[in-house]
Amino acid sequence: MMLTSQEDACEVTCVHPEAVLKARVAMPDTGCVDNASALLKAVADPTRLRLLSALNTGELCVCDLSAVVGISESAVSHQLRLLRAHRLVTFRKEGRIVYYRLLDQHVTALIGSALDHVRE
Repeated sequence: MMLTSQEDACEVTCVHPEAVLKARVAMPDTGCVDNASALLKAVADPTRLRLLSALNTGELCVCDLSAVVGISESAVSHQLRLLRAHRLVTFRKEGRIVYYRLLDQHVTALIGSALDHVRE
């Protein structure tokens, strides 16, 4: 449990109706919040974030991803299934090789922004 210090809370109770209304109007619906939360949980796993970061450089096959991240191909495939289920990556097959890439620019921006933020 996190205790609140004096700096974390208002010293008096006051509500700013215009600001509250503006925030409520901008608030996404519950389904959207739940889906976004699930997506961020998927990205929050260190192994999955490393896979996404590797894919941020371009398309890679499962074997390449295994070599980059340092886990088994089976473990990579398992994580990629999860990332695919959250619509973060997509794939294509070329013969017996499966290549993965980030789904779209939103995912690229999400990964880039998260990493840029922690580097600052």
